[in-house]
Amino acid sequence: MKKKITLLLMVIFLLVVTSAYAQDSREAAKIQHLIASVETLKGAKFIRNGSEYDARLAADHLRLKFKNAGKRVRTAEDFIKYCGSKSSITGKAYLIRLTDGTTVKAELFFRKKLLTFAKDNP
Repeated sequence: MKKKITLLLMVIFLLVVTSAYAQDSREAAKIQHLIASVETLKGAKFIRNGSEYDARLAADHLRLKFKNAGKRVRTAEDFIKYCGSKSSITGKAYLIRLTDGTTVKAELFFRKKLLTFAKDNP
């Protein structure tokens, strides 16, 4: 009887851990997709605190913010809120100037990319 209870508890534990890990890996994939969506923007400029940066530097900055955010960022929504939408120092919104001259708030850009990711990865 004790062995059955122990086995049952182990199975429950593994199910909980596996489902938590699956959720974490899915959220990590979403976050990496968001960063890559900036990094692959040819000719676009990422505007942070009034200065323009190319796509590679913008992606490097976002990766650094994500790393420094630690456990505070658990989901793609957290990433957008804490890393991708505004300067944590000045509070100024990040902007992205696309090659056609259109300027969009980074937060809106990321939210649109997140919706696309969800459609493409059900």
